Amino acid sequence: MVSKLKLLTSCCVAGALLSAVSVAQARDLTVVSWGGNFQDAQREINFKPFQQILGKPVLDQSWDGGIGVIQAKLKAGEPNWDVVEVESEDLGQGCSDGLFEKLDWTALGGKKSFIPTAVSDCGVGTMVWSTGLSYDANVLKSAPTSWADFWDTKKFPGKRALRKGPKYTLEFALMADGVAPKDVYKVLSTPAGVDRAFKKLDQLKGDLIWWDAGAASLQLLASGQVVMTAAYNGRITGIDRSEKKNFKFVFPGSIYAVDSWVILKGSPNKADAMKFIAYASKPDVQAKLPQYIAYGMTNTKAQALVPPQYAAELPTATENMKSAVPLDADFWTDNIGPLTQRFNAWLAK
Repeated sequence: MVSKLKLLTSCCVAGALLSAVSVAQARDLTVVSWGGNFQDAQREINFKPFQQILGKPVLDQSWDGGIGVIQAKLKAGEPNWDVVEVESEDLGQGCSDGLFEKLDWTALGGKKSFIPTAVSDCGVGTMVWSTGLSYDANVLKSAPTSWADFWDTKKFPGKRALRKGPKYTLEFALMADGVAPKDVYKVLSTPAGVDRAFKKLDQLKGDLIWWDAGAASLQLLASGQVVMTAAYNGRITGIDRSEKKNFKFVFPGSIYAVDSWVILKGSPNKADAMKFIAYASKPDVQAKLPQYIAYGMTNTKAQALVPPQYAAELPTATENMKSAVPLDADFWTDNIGPLTQRFNAWLAK
């Protein structure tokens, strides 16, 4: 009788475990990106075609970034996201802290298939993007050409907008104060440089509006709430194409970076997540992006497949990179915490 009871108990436990596994596996593959016209493009290029290949639903959600969001999800248990597009400093910190799965680079065609800044144990670069000064050419007949112009409220009266946070904001402030693009991180790496950036921000504080999501920068510009804004280059060209706007993006003094796909640790869809990343990283797939939005590619074979009429708009175009600044991901991995605290304190004054 005892043996039968033990057997029945074992069967119940096994059944419960199998049920739990089935529930975990039943969740659809979920991919998370940045929303707006960029994610609209990804939906056409990546999500929908891969769903047909996979033969199962692929869900997509959006977020505004921040390693704390991912830390909270993993702390709560099994994550409800699988693949996430992250910025470079979040990739570095998350990989070091064990928040992401290690990638199978054989399935991606090997590390030599990608530009060096796109290669990591935990992530593969998906696109190169720039953050820079943007304005509506139908409103401003005299074109701003630098961050010094962004700070010049006499020549260009009106509100301005910046992404809410120290990253990009401090670099732009230093360039507005006369620091050469090539020297920005050299200066910012010193206490005096940080003080200098905040002092420059003091001059503009009353004229600033802050945004979190990239789409908000376009809304602020389109509504006339601001005369200039920091914005993502691809979103500017995207809205120009889709809504026939005359927004301009200033590449000199812009900061370019690489975003990467990662798989959250403990994802129940790890195998499908890896298949998705391998699909999205193919050169012929990446090369479709500039037709929708002007971001550069990370697969070295993709550039040659881009139609010529789109190539000049990319951050990776030779002319656009001449006076642009590569984001120093290591600097921000090391300093994002204390500089965010100082920025928030400055903002609250």
